[in-house]
Amino acid sequence: MASHSWKDAYRGMSSDNIKGLVLALSSSLFIGASFIVKKKGLKKAGASGVRAGVGGYSYLYEPLWWVGLITMIVGEIANFVAYAFAPAILVTPLGALSIIISAVLAHIILREKLHIFGILGCVLCVVGSTTIVLHAPQERPIESVTEVWDLATEPAFVLYAALVLIAVFVIIFHYIPMYGQTHIMCYIGVCSLVGSLSVMSVKAIGIALKLTLSGMNQLVYPQTWAFTLIVVLCIITQMNYLNKALDTFNTAVVSPIYYVMFTSLTILASVIMFKDWDGQNPSQIITELCGFVTILSGTFLLHKTKDMVDGQIPLSVRSAKHMDDEKDATDDESIPLTLRRQETMRSP
Repeated sequence: MASHSWKDAYRGMSSDNIKGLVLALSSSLFIGASFIVKKKGLKKAGASGVRAGVGGYSYLYEPLWWVGLITMIVGEIANFVAYAFAPAILVTPLGALSIIISAVLAHIILREKLHIFGILGCVLCVVGSTTIVLHAPQERPIESVTEVWDLATEPAFVLYAALVLIAVFVIIFHYIPMYGQTHIMCYIGVCSLVGSLSVMSVKAIGIALKLTLSGMNQLVYPQTWAFTLIVVLCIITQMNYLNKALDTFNTAVVSPIYYVMFTSLTILASVIMFKDWDGQNPSQIITELCGFVTILSGTFLLHKTKDMVDGQIPLSVRSAKHMDDEKDATDDESIPLTLRRQETMRSP
């Protein structure tokens, strides 16, 4: 039985799934590096202008930020193409690898400590990703972008999209003005909710381009351009609030939380819209869920690692470290919010 199960797992890796896998891996490499480059650019811009975290846009004049943006765009393009070949359940969880790259580079370049448990978290992310890759479902055959539109306009997904939009507007107009500078979930919540809709539209555009290149022109359908407009609006919103999150909070905290929320909501949206699990048996679905939980465990460790390192440093040492950081023009915003929150929690 075990041998039969492994054969079924490998049989699930079709040529399209393999193409999606390779593209998703390369995407993680570029996106993981882009977080660090953009963070450096935001710090440099914040030293001489109004920080993005308080509504400034001085980073638009910083070349280093643009390098990070271009790197991220390259990664997103690879990710975009990956969705045309493989289901979201396969492509999206592989974003965990970008967290590993981001955490390692943050440790080396930004001097954001990576605890030994953070390394264990990276290993768990790899194990979980491998599990999902081996049991990923086959992409359902789609012959026209109008089929994708029909899936997107079914009552279940329309209800999901409406709930997402309501939540986004409530967070933007009610919670961010009051808690945006102290609660990371405000910015990340907007990015993740909007991201789940953008991925569904990106997948639709990817399918349309794939069919067009194969000789079935999909550019004549208004649905293709409607999906394109949705993607543009979603990406602008995501980029704006992700910049705010990166500028306000530690990169080693932003990346894991963003990944967990974004991936969870994207998989939920994909299951509702594309019904990815319809052709799988309960054993395969449970295995994929176990792989996803393993990835979540890894990202949780990465997140808690940063808190553990900060919490173990005495107040006097932390104050000295903060004074040293203030002398460095590129590190003028080094985690004062985190330290203040920890001290507030300790006070009666």
